[in-house]
Amino acid sequence: MEILWFAIFALLLIGYFALEGFDLGVGLLLPVLGRTPENRDRMVAAMAPYVLANEVWLVALAGTMFGVYPLLEGQVLSGLYPLVVAMLLSWVLRDAGLWFRRRLDGARWRAFWDAMIAFGSLGLSFGWGMVLYAAATGFAGSPVHPAGLLLGVVVSLLFAQHGRTFLAWRAPAMFSGSRSGSGASGDTQPGQAPGSFGGFRSGRALALTGVLATLPALGVLAGAAPYLVEASAPAATLSVLSVMVLPITPVLVGAQVWVWRTFRPGKDAYRVPSFF
Repeated sequence: MEILWFAIFALLLIGYFALEGFDLGVGLLLPVLGRTPENRDRMVAAMAPYVLANEVWLVALAGTMFGVYPLLEGQVLSGLYPLVVAMLLSWVLRDAGLWFRRRLDGARWRAFWDAMIAFGSLGLSFGWGMVLYAAATGFAGSPVHPAGLLLGVVVSLLFAQHGRTFLAWRAPAMFSGSRSGSGASGDTQPGQAPGSFGGFRSGRALALTGVLATLPALGVLAGAAPYLVEASAPAATLSVLSVMVLPITPVLVGAQVWVWRTFRPGKDAYRVPSFF
């Protein structure tokens, strides 16, 4: 039973990095690729259908950690309390930016919330790198360490690349429309070169960058596997969790499949410059 729940925990962590990673990557790229309000609208609209579905992985991951690894919960909350609070604030700011950016008109209003999306995405991406470093060291020291900071940079770069590939897969025409420079929807904006994402990217390319985004988490999981299996909750607790959680797993998987099939490339959802 301990091995089964370690596999579930690992799957949730890897799934979060692979899926939420491109959402955070798009947020990181807003100041870089979204040089006009119209481009930022299209970038946000491209990822909009996936955000809430991807965040479910984090909720499930946290619930699994608290139920299956109670000792790990205490170490994370006590040893990484400032970092956890900073990441929660980053999460709130990122999601607030997504929901509020078009609730009012005005360039300054949208620019402010776009900045919050980018800032929150950076805080989450960088924070995850520091958390992984702390986990790799057994939460024995501070995550504010050169190696921890470097891992934060690596995770952020991997997420940014994953987000860039996602945009080229989901909406390759976002910045590569007409060369007329008219500014109409789908046209190339003045000063914005067509094909900013390097052209269309296939689903295989997106899967590849998704795998790359999970490599830091995979490395930590590989090293922590013996400790996690040994620190699992008692067998009776795991049995109760299995009865409660495993029956709803097909529903969660089915919801993910529905989202990806419904909003696959070729749909016109990305043309709606908003977040719902």
